[in-house]
Amino acid sequence: MANTDYYDILGVSRGVGEEDIRKAFRKKAMEFHPDRNKSPDAEDKFKEINEAYQVLSDRNKRAQYDQFGKVGMGGNGNSGQPFDGSDGFGGFGDIFDSFFGDRTGQRQAQRGADLQHRVVLAFEESVFGANRELELTRLEDCGVCDGAGNEPGTSLDTCNTCKGHGQVRRAQRSVFGQFTQVTTCTSCQGRGKIIKTPCSNCRGGGKERKTRKISVSIPAGVEGGMQVRLSGEGDAGAEGGGTGNLYVYIDVQEHQFFDRDGSDLIYDLPINIAEAALGVNKAIPTLDGDDEDLKLPMGTQTGSEFRIKGKGVPHLHGNRRGDLRVMVNVRVPASLDDRQQELLKELAESFASSNGKSRKGESSEDDKGLFDKIKEKLN
Repeated sequence: MANTDYYDILGVSRGVGEEDIRKAFRKKAMEFHPDRNKSPDAEDKFKEINEAYQVLSDRNKRAQYDQFGKVGMGGNGNSGQPFDGSDGFGGFGDIFDSFFGDRTGQRQAQRGADLQHRVVLAFEESVFGANRELELTRLEDCGVCDGAGNEPGTSLDTCNTCKGHGQVRRAQRSVFGQFTQVTTCTSCQGRGKIIKTPCSNCRGGGKERKTRKISVSIPAGVEGGMQVRLSGEGDAGAEGGGTGNLYVYIDVQEHQFFDRDGSDLIYDLPINIAEAALGVNKAIPTLDGDDEDLKLPMGTQTGSEFRIKGKGVPHLHGNRRGDLRVMVNVRVPASLDDRQQELLKELAESFASSNGKSRKGESSEDDKGLFDKIKEKLN
């Protein structure tokens, strides 16, 4: 920095007027102020900019600088003292606010708070959709004063502090001279009016809590953990701000038979070893209420999957439905009676004696007869 020209720091040429120097400083200060610029060297650059401005904005200092350079300034623009951003008038934030003004003076419109409600759906309701009536308590404009805060029929007085503007101005001295700062009026909280006779219902707040019943339509195909947004059904806003939203969170109960995988339903179908070997026709339940016939071929194995098209869950953003996926589970009996054991032993002997006589994967007629007997006993 020691060899940097002050005019170069501000980006102006020699001979420019005081207003041009001030504008250049304003632009540079906004760019490198540490509260706005998070680069590691922002603070050092900001100090350079302020040092340059303190010299070039002062006629006597500028004349010395133009004639002798920094040598005539005692080594820097602060008479040998490093610039720390305060100079007795506060830190970087104070300087920045004083120079560029406080823009928080005017009372801002505030959007109302969002509300949440949880709904528990039966499994079928999540698949086909449902209509629910919810009861909730929310913040609304007072029904007596319509949100004004004063008792109906009474007048609002103009605030004497801010004269109805909602803001007050105060002069503040800084390293850059005297500037005017605008702040919110504390007497009227920025409204510009004083409530002389508060509303008897809301006590001047302009809001009250009311219990309402809200109808919500749950679309077909929702899952647990999803949410439905009802715009404008939350708390009322302040100072003309918009109303918040209501978010309905979905929980779904488990089903006795079905699980869900996206838009597909999963059904676990248990069959015995005889049914798996011989094949079987099964009636598969559906959420639509009608059973679907499913034919399992001979030799069906555990883990085999069969699909029944269009009997799953509707897609949230379309007219299609997923499938009903039937997962086969071949169950080996944990205990057998004497006759079942006798039949299985006979079948095992039949397998051994027919080994090599039948093609792979085929059973003899005698085997099929034994399977039929076993199937009858197992059922």
